[in-house]
Amino acid sequence: MLNPDAAARLRAIVGERNFRDDKEALVAHSYDGTPMLQSLPDGVIYPASTEEVSAIMKVLSEYRIPLVTRGSGTNLCGGTVPALGGVVMVMHRMNRILEVDLENLTATVQPGIITAEFIAHVESLGLFYPPDPSSMRISTIGGNIAECSGGLRGLKYGTTKDYVIGLEAVLADGRILRTGGKLMKDVAGYDLTKLLVGSEGTLAIVTEATLKLIPPPKTKKTMLAMYKDIYGAARTVSSIIEGRIIPATLEILDNPTIRVVSDFAKLGLPEDMAAILIIEQDGDPEAVERDIARITEICMKERADRIEVAASREEAERLLTARRSAFTALARLRPTTILEDATVPRSKIADMVLRINEIARKHGVTIATFGHAGDGNLHPTATTDARDKEEIHRVELAFEEIFEAAIELGGTITGEHGVGVVKAPYLEWKVGEAGMAVMKGIKTAFDPHHLLNPGKVFAKETRKRVVLQHG
Repeated sequence: MLNPDAAARLRAIVGERNFRDDKEALVAHSYDGTPMLQSLPDGVIYPASTEEVSAIMKVLSEYRIPLVTRGSGTNLCGGTVPALGGVVMVMHRMNRILEVDLENLTATVQPGIITAEFIAHVESLGLFYPPDPSSMRISTIGGNIAECSGGLRGLKYGTTKDYVIGLEAVLADGRILRTGGKLMKDVAGYDLTKLLVGSEGTLAIVTEATLKLIPPPKTKKTMLAMYKDIYGAARTVSSIIEGRIIPATLEILDNPTIRVVSDFAKLGLPEDMAAILIIEQDGDPEAVERDIARITEICMKERADRIEVAASREEAERLLTARRSAFTALARLRPTTILEDATVPRSKIADMVLRINEIARKHGVTIATFGHAGDGNLHPTATTDARDKEEIHRVELAFEEIFEAAIELGGTITGEHGVGVVKAPYLEWKVGEAGMAVMKGIKTAFDPHHLLNPGKVFAKETRKRVVLQHG
């Protein structure tokens, strides 16, 4: 329960309607998109401006009350679960597009704007904002910035960090920090903009972002390549990149994913395939035709069973929408769906897919794999039941080995979902003891009392590394 004086001061800042501590509000903000994680906050607050956020933090800092910033709650690593109680700050009232600057090709937005709504507005002006997380119809730009979200277009266009060029943020003590701006070059001191992107709400509260826009591609073409051998599909990914072709989208679905996605989206995909690649190229028409022809040759060389090119933009959009719905489709199979992400160098995609399958068999669990194969970011997804504690334990052991396998192959424990609570015990596996010390020093410099999203990123203890044996 919050200090009554602190609660009264918070109400005075935002108004009676915009501070809640009733049971309904507390329960609604006690969990996010991560299964099996829940913790009640002590209050929920809805600011409308940077000035209100600053005033709120001055109160919370004075009373040493923890704060968790929240967008739409789509986080998949427990990043917006209030693990240590405190106040959840929901940013959905700060949802305006403040400016689209056509001369500098930038947009300035508040963090609560829904990603898809922002993209649609930008495209209506003849411009392009490439980051496109699968959750974009409900996730917010602020949440994307907190996690450095990727998406289907990450291979060719990069991720959120490549488009955030300026930030306004509030520090834990209420001071307002401004970084970057409408600049293509800026080396004045440390790059605080890039530091805040992906910091998971542990360093500051983003209240405004300046985003880079680019001209849209002139045309697009989408194709499917279907394989009865998953290794052939994975090898195709490496061969396309080795052939100096960078598709706009290069996604992989394994057989369990194909089956549920086909049924969910009514696509009629062949369910006897071990894997399907969804490949899209964009750009000038001649270049697109040339690249699609070369990609087709590579797919045939790697023994694709069938190759189909979308006949229209509508058909292409249906395929990409089906890919974005993979998690939703899998979630229908069993009561609990655990979606993870691990990233390896692109050249190791084939090895990683095979290792995931091997690990799933070893532990007797069901894991479907899909993801952004072109940038090495895979999403092994377990369908299970949280009520079956023994099975959940086997799922946890399997994911632990998957993280270890990714690191062994030169990869990382997370490519876009973040560390949060779920991956915190494994972070030192990736960054090492020295890396952890530097990160903790940065955290303390920004937030000396550890009020911002406490209990995230830094675990109380690191999990012991597993010793993998594989055939």
